[in-house]
Amino acid sequence: MEYAELDILEAVSQPLFAYDGQCIVHANQKMLRLLGLSLSDLQSLPPLIMFADEHRTRVAQYLGECLDGEGLSPSIELDVESTSGLKRNMEITGVKRRVANRPMVICTCQDLSDIKIVQDSLMEMGQRLNQIIENDPVATLVMNAGHVVTHWNSAAEQLTGVSKAAMIGNREAWRPFYPSRRPILADLIIEGNVESAMPSLYKGRGRRSTLISNAVEAEDFFPDIGDSGAWLYFSAAPLYDSKGKLVGAIETLQDVTSRRDAEDALRRQQLALEWTVAERTAEVRAQHRQIEALLENAPIGIVQIQDGLISRVNNTFVEMFELKETPIQTLRVDYIFASRDDYEFIRKMAGPMLKAGTAFNYEARMKTSLGNERWIQLIGYPANPGAGDESSWWLLLDRTDIKAAHENLQRNFDRITDINAKLEEAQNQLLQSEKMASIGQLAAGVAHEINNPLGFVSSNIGALARYSANLLDLGHAVDRELKDKALASEADSPWGRLAKCLSGFDFEFLAEDLPDLLAETEDGLSRVKRIVQDLKDFSRVDHDEWAEADINQGLDSTLNVVRNEVKYKAEVVKRYGQLPRVTCLAAQINQVLMNLIVNAAQAIKDKGVITLETEVRGDWIAVCVSDTGCGMSEEVRKRIFEPFYTTKPVGQGTGLGLSLSYSIIQKHGGRIEVESSPGAGTRFTVHLPIACAPVRE
Repeated sequence: MEYAELDILEAVSQPLFAYDGQCIVHANQKMLRLLGLSLSDLQSLPPLIMFADEHRTRVAQYLGECLDGEGLSPSIELDVESTSGLKRNMEITGVKRRVANRPMVICTCQDLSDIKIVQDSLMEMGQRLNQIIENDPVATLVMNAGHVVTHWNSAAEQLTGVSKAAMIGNREAWRPFYPSRRPILADLIIEGNVESAMPSLYKGRGRRSTLISNAVEAEDFFPDIGDSGAWLYFSAAPLYDSKGKLVGAIETLQDVTSRRDAEDALRRQQLALEWTVAERTAEVRAQHRQIEALLENAPIGIVQIQDGLISRVNNTFVEMFELKETPIQTLRVDYIFASRDDYEFIRKMAGPMLKAGTAFNYEARMKTSLGNERWIQLIGYPANPGAGDESSWWLLLDRTDIKAAHENLQRNFDRITDINAKLEEAQNQLLQSEKMASIGQLAAGVAHEINNPLGFVSSNIGALARYSANLLDLGHAVDRELKDKALASEADSPWGRLAKCLSGFDFEFLAEDLPDLLAETEDGLSRVKRIVQDLKDFSRVDHDEWAEADINQGLDSTLNVVRNEVKYKAEVVKRYGQLPRVTCLAAQINQVLMNLIVNAAQAIKDKGVITLETEVRGDWIAVCVSDTGCGMSEEVRKRIFEPFYTTKPVGQGTGLGLSLSYSIIQKHGGRIEVESSPGAGTRFTVHLPIACAPVRE
């Protein structure tokens, strides 16, 4: 099925398709290339076959909800499968629109596969890092730059007897080892005071590592660990990001109590431990470099948020928000939002979700440093799931062009729909006008054809009147002569036969009745002549240009034309004033008057009164048509001039009469006023300017 209005979808760069509740009626070239199908092939397949099996029920339900709703619907994510079997994760956004007077859902498809790859890579690398640390047989803890413990592996739980849940997310890494607050090696590395604080804290038992740059090691006795205390060996190293910034520290712990009994064995174990730490640290750094490279080269904006501040960004983010000349280190998050209210809404919505360890997805208006607005899709993840801190990662996808294209598409669609409605209305008005012109031409033709026989019938009736008068005079004279002749009594004589022939005539009755019959016939012919003239005046076929017309005469002509419609329903009361002649299209004004008079008659149920009034009001002529019919409610009165609106039963009205009347009066520079209430009748007042300038169609 072809829908010309849907061709505009080809101008949009995003994959689009239109669905009418039964099948996909259209898809643009972007969508067809994605599926590897032509439009005819797609329409020959079962509906929604392009969606993955596990998502078809969901998308069918979503499209049904879009058809039942109005406007733009919330987006959903699902998989679309091409003919080659390749699946793409898509975000589908549906909007209900009417095309060719049918409801349809126009769906925009946003490919999220690349975003998913970035998300999965980030999650996979994070999980791999967690597994490396968690499965390490050496007790290991990781601390971020804020002294918050982010990792506490199982070996650390077994060594210290303190659970992971009690340690992760707090800043009290000292608690499993010391009775009061004091820094551990990782704290010293983060604070940068290893050289100044280590001598007093570890009494000569701490030193720089000879294997790992900037790493430190120490050992100490802890009486509260184990049944009778334990000697623990600590090794701590800093963690840097790709720019060399300190982001935390990793520290390993090992029970070295047995070394006191076997120094050599402990030394070998220490070397092995240091080597293991070096390997693990190198692996962590390698993973860290991979993550850094991924972040910097990702095609979407990536930003880390820490306590309401932007702590780090990638190149795409800098370009997206035009921040090349803006220092990032002191930039607050609300700086990139279009308004403070938008930021507060995001903060209140996303904060609890991030603290609970779940991601959020939202679209918001943002602005660049140069004040340019962007429509951005935000996907936020907690930086430390389960830690409950204020650190998070945001992925930002610029949807400004898509939003603008969608809005432009919507505006064009609404404009085309409006143009189609206006064209349909104009076409129907033209058809109605042509129909009325045809009726007028037919009436004028009939009037012309009637005029010919009417002329000689009228002439013959006049001659017949003269002839009958002469014949009556002759008959009277013969009758008087016969009465004076005695021969009339003789049946065989000529006078007798003449008397016998005239005996059946009642000359007195004929003399009285025949003039009356001829007079009534002449009156009937006059009435027929007047009706014919009214038909010609009403149709005005020979006056289809702007010309001066007598409105009162037009009312009378129109009333005679519709007399059969009116005479059984209402008494017509005329109150005409003295009117000047008005320049107008007389046939069209007569059409307006006919519509008003017929509507007035149809509004009267049994018997009523129709009043026709005319008067001059300043520079205007007012024509009032009022009735004592059923009247109209306020709701009906507001809609009577709408095309195709009618209160009559189906088949008894087109709803175009008053709409055409309104257009005709507007074309003449006039106006129509309506006064009505239920049960109190209706009064239409047509105002026409006396000096009306012709309007070019």
